[in-house]
Amino acid sequence: MTVICSTPDIEQPPRRIMIVAGEASGDIYGADLVREAHLRNQGLHFFGIGGNRMREAGVTTLVDSADIAVMGLVEVLKHFRVISSAFLTLKKILLEDPPELLILIDYPGFNIRLAKAAKKAGVKVLYYISPKVWAWKAGRIKTIAANISHMAVIFPFEIPLYEKAGAPVTFVGHPMLDLVNVTMSQEESAASFGLDPSRKIIGLFPGSRRSEIERILPAIVSAAELLQKEYPDVQFVLPLASTLGEEDIVPHLKRSGISATITRQRIHDLIRACDAIISVSGTVTLEIALIGTPMVIIYKLSPLTYQIARRVVKIEHIGLCNIVAGRSLVKELIQEQANPEAIAAEINTIITNDAYRMAMTADLATIRGKLGGGGAALRTATLALDLINRKQDIV
Repeated sequence: MTVICSTPDIEQPPRRIMIVAGEASGDIYGADLVREAHLRNQGLHFFGIGGNRMREAGVTTLVDSADIAVMGLVEVLKHFRVISSAFLTLKKILLEDPPELLILIDYPGFNIRLAKAAKKAGVKVLYYISPKVWAWKAGRIKTIAANISHMAVIFPFEIPLYEKAGAPVTFVGHPMLDLVNVTMSQEESAASFGLDPSRKIIGLFPGSRRSEIERILPAIVSAAELLQKEYPDVQFVLPLASTLGEEDIVPHLKRSGISATITRQRIHDLIRACDAIISVSGTVTLEIALIGTPMVIIYKLSPLTYQIARRVVKIEHIGLCNIVAGRSLVKELIQEQANPEAIAAEINTIITNDAYRMAMTADLATIRGKLGGGGAALRTATLALDLINRKQDIV
């Protein structure tokens, strides 16, 4: 008699992928990437730096992105101990217990250094969302190219920059195209937040970093006070980023004579509800542009950081919507120009001058066509899986 013995299946350990997103926008993009990767391979374990969105997607966060989400020389120096500790924690893992892949999302000052550590450890690196090498510190592109396995860019004009530097590069499209999908009218959106659609609604968008809040929110609040004097029945709304708590915002409002609806929910519906928005520069300006709500962009750095930046930045605009368009679609108020009077004046023009507002809205409608198609998270997840499966040709 022949006896056939079956060998029980041996469960394979999960394939470990380190992922680093140091800011609120990267937390959102990273979460979508992780979800797409899990749909295609459930035997993955993601860990690293992220926020609430990435934790919800199943990422084990060793460091919260809120703790290191700072911008500018002075701000980085203030948070040096926390940032340095986070870096050393991840570097130690790369050297002593290396994952199969490191995925970096923007956040260049930290991530470029981490890419070097990963190369030293023999860990493959996928860099998703390029640092703004086309804006400043163009020399970084050679360093990036020398230390990564593949670059996934979100703007088509970034492709030749990396090809020239000899880095494998893929244009994956802009992830925001998949995230911005508003179906309600302005009136419906306003009502869904308990707002009165017949009264003006102004968005106050102070950013996702605590350093931004301290530097910029006072001017935004003061501008709101001026607008409230002009329009006593105006309504203000303020989205709260995942990297912030109400304690970062409420004290500023309490010191003023205004009240605002604060929410973490459905930011895109909130944008649609607004008649106009006061926004910091950054990814959110692209979200606002894709929805078509008129805005003014404000930008403030510490005096020292600004003096350094103005000598090295090589672009005319700071707002992503203006950068993508290659021209000024919406007004930018920078440093001293970003004062309450100027901010309030621009919002007043938007809500009272029909021709001005309609022209801005029409200009913003051109942005979507410049960002390629959707599916950025899927394409990037595919690149990541190809890399850990050691495929040679990535297209």
